[in-house]
Formats: sequence, structure tokens, C-alpha cells
Amino acid sequence: MLDIIDAAGWPIWLLIATSVITLALIIERALALRGSLVMPSGLPEQVLELMRRQQDDPDAILRLARGSAMGRILAEVAAQRQEDETRRQDAIEAVGRDVSWRLNRYLGGLSTISVIAPLLGLFGTVVGMIEIFGAYDPAGGDPAQLAHGIAIALYNTGFGILIAIPALAFHRYFRSRVEYFLHTMEREAGTLNRLINRRPAA
Repeated sequence: MLDIIDAAGWPIWLLIATSVITLALIIERALALRGSLVMPSGLPEQVLELMRRQQDDPDAILRLARGSAMGRILAEVAAQRQEDETRRQDAIEAVGRDVSWRLNRYLGGLSTISVIAPLLGLFGTVVGMIEIFGAYDPAGGDPAQLAHGIAIALYNTGFGILIAIPALAFHRYFRSRVEYFLHTMEREAGTLNRLINRRPAA
């Protein structure tokens, strides 16, 4: 591995740093977007049961909001149950926007890396080409310098593509996962909101 890094020249260090950031973002989002953490199983039913038993006091709502992303949205629905439909809907949408931002956090970084990594590889290619032209001499160039320039160009190009592919793939995967979470939470919040509208005012 060290031989490859040495052969790839100094531009490879930019790509190594990018690969470390990519791996860190993928691990962080994989942990943060676990279904059990975002949408615990049976949570909407638990909220309905709390409201049915009239146990949805401020402390219970606070615990619910701290438990998960879906819990935060459903807690807002329960907390605003005495408000009129318009104000309740505005409050729910405000919380939903914040939850959406938190779920999408760092995904833009993966998207950016999927674009930047090939460009960094291309930069390494340019550096390698400069090495190649620097080694050229009509009277007889240095084969070692020529080989080094080719190695820089090829290694950096390949490594840049190697970083971009998983970055793009995981970005698309996480985006689809977030969209599924948001769709499900919107549906559950809407269901709970409609049930509240049917209840007689306290």
C-alpha cells in the first residue's frame, strides 16, 4: 500500500483525505438513519394509547419528542391538540422541516464528494502528465521519471473514481431512505391529526 501511495505522488494525499471523510460520513449516516432509531416500531399506537388514557402530559410528550424523529413529530401533534387546525398544522410542519433537515444532514457532503473525487483524480492526472512531459527529451528521456509520471496519472484517476462510486451510491441510498422515513412520518402525523379533529373539544 505504501508503495502505491509513493508511486501515486503527492496528489494522492488529497484523495486519501477525501476517502477518510467519505467513510466517516457513510458510517455516521448509516448509524443515524437506522429504522429503530428514526421510527421505533409501534410508536403511533403508543401515542394513541397515551391520548386515549389522557396520559399525554407535558413530561410524557417531552419524553416522546426526545425518543426519535417520528416521536418528535407525533409529540408535536399531541402537544398542539387543543389548538385550531391551522395553528396545529403550522406547528407540525415547522417541526417536520427541522426533522427533515436533521435526517438529510451530511448527505450533501456525500453528493459533493462524488463530484469532487473524480476532479481530484483528474488533477492528479494533470500532475502526472506534467511529470511525463518533464521527462521527455529528444536526446533520450529518463525512463524512471516517465514511469513515475504515468503512475501518478493512472493511480490518481483510478482512486478518484473509486471514491466517487460509493459516495454517489450511498448518497442515493440514504436519500431514498430519508424520503421513505419522511413519507411514513407525514402519513402517521396526518392520521393522528385527523383522529384529534374527530374528538370532541375538551
